[in-house]
Amino acid sequence: MTELLEVQDLKVSFGAGREAVRGVDLTVGRGETLAVVGESGCGKSLTALSLLGLEPAAAQVTGSAKLAGTELIGRGERELRRLRGTRAAMIFQDPMSSLNPTTRIGTQIAEVLAIHSPTRRSARLRQAVELMESVGITDAAARARQMPHELSGGMRQRVMISIALAGSPELLIADEPTTALDVTVQAQVLALLRERTRDTALLFITHDMGVVAEIADRVAVMYAGKVVETGTVREVLEAPRHPYTAALLRSVPDPDRPAAGELPTIPGQVPAVGAVLEGCPFRPRCDHADETCAAAPALVEGVACWHPVSRESQEVA
Repeated sequence: MTELLEVQDLKVSFGAGREAVRGVDLTVGRGETLAVVGESGCGKSLTALSLLGLEPAAAQVTGSAKLAGTELIGRGERELRRLRGTRAAMIFQDPMSSLNPTTRIGTQIAEVLAIHSPTRRSARLRQAVELMESVGITDAAARARQMPHELSGGMRQRVMISIALAGSPELLIADEPTTALDVTVQAQVLALLRERTRDTALLFITHDMGVVAEIADRVAVMYAGKVVETGTVREVLEAPRHPYTAALLRSVPDPDRPAAGELPTIPGQVPAVGAVLEGCPFRPRCDHADETCAAAPALVEGVACWHPVSRESQEVA
């Protein structure tokens, strides 16, 4: 598979010694979905934002992120604006805060089209309705005349997807796009994303391991600003090698096996941004930690751990 997006040693800091992303390597192929998973505060959303130059103003970004050979890191705002929408686009977590509450839905989509298309306003409005229809919005012409607060959460998220797809981007980044939706609507949005991104590289940010199983081809598990495990969905979900990945999976409810008592939790919390980390960052929360873990492990054969569980032993068990 040709790698459309190649991220190497990506770091995001907020001053000396205050790293939030600590050297991330990722690849996503055309037509592939990579899910980036982890608890809140692990750096996954900041990683995604920094790819498009949308990180906070105080953040300093270094490393490399190439989209079909085009370097994204270090580009000026004017250059990035030309890339956003046509080459890469993003779906944000909360459509209500991303949409303009004072502007009709159709006008907002048409405004996005105007940035990348020289067509007349009437043609852009017609195209906006067509985009809304393409993401499953019923009675799209009438919906286009409505304000964001008049639509349901699921409809607003579909509008955000139509905006992101308006420029036919090569890379689509979805940052927790189903978090605020109920289970039924979540399933519909995931099915829509699968259908509409067959020829697009999709970087899907989530903390929900159940969603990963529904949409992803590969998984990258992040902890404390680093990727600690990566592999295919089947490899990672069925036979996790890193203790953190295994702990995340144990905390997911299984509808086929109701839990007796409370679900397992991971003690402690993700290190704060800027915390000085010595050795393995998961060491304070890990049952398998020993003196070896005083040194930071590198990502080797898809796992950054001194005591990884072999998949062969899990298959035997």
